[in-house]
Amino acid sequence: MTHDHDLVLRPTAAQTEAALNPPPGRTGGDLVVESLAALGATTVFGLPGQHALAVFDALRRSDLRYVGLRVENNAGFAADAYGRITGEAAPLLLSTGPGALTSLAALQEARAASAPVLAICSQVPTAGLGGGRHGHLHELPDQAASFRGVVKSVHTARTQSQIPSAIAEAWTSALTVPHGPVWVEIPQDVLLAETPVPVVSGGDTFPEELPPRPELTAVAADLLTRAERPAIVAGGGVVRADAAKKLRQLAERLQAPVVTTYGGKGAFPWTHPLSLQSWLEDRHTTDFLEDTDVLLVVGSGLGELSSNYHTFTPRGRVIQIEADLGKLEANHPALGIHADARLALQALLETVGERTDPAAPERVSGVLDKVRDRIAAQDLTLEQDVLAAVRNALPTRAPSFWDMTILAYWAWSAFDAKAPNTMHSAQGAGGLGYAFPAALGAAAADPTHPVLAVSGDGGALYSVAELATARQYGLNVTWLIVDDGGYGILREYMTDAFGQPTATDLPGPDFVALAESFGVPGVRTSPETLETDLAKALAVPGPSVVVLPAVLRTFAPTHTE
Repeated sequence: MTHDHDLVLRPTAAQTEAALNPPPGRTGGDLVVESLAALGATTVFGLPGQHALAVFDALRRSDLRYVGLRVENNAGFAADAYGRITGEAAPLLLSTGPGALTSLAALQEARAASAPVLAICSQVPTAGLGGGRHGHLHELPDQAASFRGVVKSVHTARTQSQIPSAIAEAWTSALTVPHGPVWVEIPQDVLLAETPVPVVSGGDTFPEELPPRPELTAVAADLLTRAERPAIVAGGGVVRADAAKKLRQLAERLQAPVVTTYGGKGAFPWTHPLSLQSWLEDRHTTDFLEDTDVLLVVGSGLGELSSNYHTFTPRGRVIQIEADLGKLEANHPALGIHADARLALQALLETVGERTDPAAPERVSGVLDKVRDRIAAQDLTLEQDVLAAVRNALPTRAPSFWDMTILAYWAWSAFDAKAPNTMHSAQGAGGLGYAFPAALGAAAADPTHPVLAVSGDGGALYSVAELATARQYGLNVTWLIVDDGGYGILREYMTDAFGQPTATDLPGPDFVALAESFGVPGVRTSPETLETDLAKALAVPGPSVVVLPAVLRTFAPTHTE
């Protein structure tokens, strides 16, 4: 019997000709670019640096589209979003030392959110490797060591012949579930030298699938079929696996209420009779989930935010489907199923029985009524009106990217994402400055929809340099900046904990004037005119900035009660 993986792909006549007669003047940098093109990459992000110039010179001779940002960390956020939107590995080109290290926060977010990013970085010349102190520019004793605890895998190429395979291995790793960022580094002299290696033409890679073990799904199906009060927690793994339809089919067959995590926004229809929406930081939702006799957790590790700050204590059986082995039963004992969410849900659909529970929608609406009553008692009309204005102004299929800011905390719980894979935030690692550069990456991935970025003024200051990027490439991103004169959420936290805040007030720029100085249209709005102003900005192609001066408050937490 011949298996597909036993087949040897024979080169075409054109590939043979290119191999035998490669164009002159090619370098190791060309091998990097050719390898990416052969693997199917079309767009790369990054920032040039002295040791990586050979790669950028090779880009000039290629058909790859280059989107250059002004700060390496922002380039990493852009690549992260490109990977989330397309499901492809997003190449990120970096230079040695300070340039590489500046990307660490973005790569941490990509790892936490399982975004496929292929970071390719230069290194000092080969003679400077090995941990000695040779005094090369940007030298680190062990550059890769700075990334091993952040990325999914590290790959090195120390000769030109190693480059195509190292990049292909990294590509495969990035796209094997759970997706994540990977690291490739190549010395400067290897990139600069003229190469005798033939033109890279073969690039097929086969990321491994992660099917569930059948004996485990059989037990899970039996538990769910016989459950009296089942429920489902749907996490980001459902979105990444493109499994929202299968999730809905299973929930309806089981008549099981569904709550989506903040990373799983859009995985289940917001207004569905079985939808508990995303009110995970609410004790009424926590109580409901604790009262289930069988809780199916799909694509979530039930971490801090998804467990109402670890106050969630299940009393029934937990079934956890998770592609990241490290998250399996990390927080609660469970029937752990190490699998891709899509494949596991399909297996359950093939084996689970059908339940009837006409009271399930009534129980769901009862929880949501309690949540609404709790919020209504806190005098938070302004915050709810602002969030509603954003939702009304944003087209249904338009993606949105949210920084760590008070309006985003509201959005995690109260924003209807409308569709899977349209709402993204930095809640994976929780760093500032994510929204705007990530939105630029999404706009590069799909120019057919406007993209919204939402930041506070504190987070916006991390990203203002990318207004130049947005203008240079004409990227269709509208940036909503909620200006409350500082780090608003930290101001709240410190006031609650210590009675008064310190180091949280920030005298900032005139963001409208700043945007216009970059050639980007800007408008100052108000809560009353936000919906109209934001809709107008989103309707006009190209970048724009909408500034909302407002002090918003978060709703009271329940995990401290």
